[in-house]
Amino acid sequence: MGTEQTTELTVLAPEDFDRWWDGVVRAFGGSASAEERELDRSLTEFERSLAARDGDEIVGTAGAFSFRMTVPGGAVVPAAGVTMVSVAGTHRRRGLLTSMMRRQLDDVRALGEPLAVLMASEPAIYGRFGYGAATFQLDAEIDTSRVRLTLPAGTEDVRVRYAKPADVLAECEAVYAALVPARPGMLARRPGWERFGLLDPESERDGGSELQCVVAERAGRITGFARFRTKMGWGPSGHDGTVTLEDLAALDPATDGALWRFLFGMDLMSTLRVRHRPVDDAWQYVVDDIRRCRPRQRDGGHVRLVEVGKALSARTYQAPLDVVFDVEDAFCPWNAGRWRLSGDPKGATCERTTDAADLTLSVRELGAAYLGGVPLLSLAAAGRVRELRPGALAKAAVAFGSPLAPWLPHGF
Repeated sequence: MGTEQTTELTVLAPEDFDRWWDGVVRAFGGSASAEERELDRSLTEFERSLAARDGDEIVGTAGAFSFRMTVPGGAVVPAAGVTMVSVAGTHRRRGLLTSMMRRQLDDVRALGEPLAVLMASEPAIYGRFGYGAATFQLDAEIDTSRVRLTLPAGTEDVRVRYAKPADVLAECEAVYAALVPARPGMLARRPGWERFGLLDPESERDGGSELQCVVAERAGRITGFARFRTKMGWGPSGHDGTVTLEDLAALDPATDGALWRFLFGMDLMSTLRVRHRPVDDAWQYVVDDIRRCRPRQRDGGHVRLVEVGKALSARTYQAPLDVVFDVEDAFCPWNAGRWRLSGDPKGATCERTTDAADLTLSVRELGAAYLGGVPLLSLAAAGRVRELRPGALAKAAVAFGSPLAPWLPHGF
């Protein structure tokens, strides 16, 4: 006769962090360094972290960070950064994930955060909880031995120098912070998060070097930086090294050009691996042969509107808009029903209405379109948005756009 198992969902206690974190690492099938453990411990918001327990065993985990995320128009909006979600292999198919998502979204709403965002290990999981893929990222593998650059004016005025990553951390963080208001999806980092970019466990180097850094300077001021690794290699024709770019930020086109020129021109290196960049990243338009760069795109941030009215009111719109959405949201029923959104480039309001709907869609589609990177017209072509008033879809699609592609710059 089997023993009946029951689970209880509790807030994580600091003394249970190591067991909780070990469960996360095990669920993701890997290992992690002591450096990663201690950084995660210091950043974890224990009051926002959940532990599913079966007796004394922790069999499920979920957490959230208190982020602020840029939305179209430049406002920085409170957003729950959903993280550390796992269920032990011994306790699958018992509703643990659903119960944690239910508790978490209720808590996010109670805190007044209109948005939740996550980076999905398995994208198929989160759609049923109302998350839509809203940002995408660009990877590439560039043959720097054959691809040439046409650089912006002023590039020659930029000085690039090596620096130890930790020594210029404050200056690099200031560059990042200056870019946050311009691009939807970027996170205004709280103190402590700047150390995330310095993580350098040997297990993550794939045989490459320690993390390296260069900074770019104009008129004595740091205006950009790049963090990267190098890996030496030799082939039948000689050197065949690889540079892996971990992070790059620049305040102006000349600085951006100078950093890319440095990365393309490193001695003994013939391949530049680019990861997790915005899909409209400028380097694509200064190379002379995009085919030899082998660009590829994948999903990045998945957005969930926790409070439809507050979320849609928090951003601006590229063109004047007056539209009634009929929103489906079975998981957060307080969002379901009709909402009138009126907005323009200066601001917006979104309120409950009894007026006839112009468009019908689920909260998942609203999440995908929210940051301006997924066109409502494309979602309609996929059968996920339905137009009820002729002409409403085209106007809404234009208004929801963004001049810059949304981008979630790092995981969490």
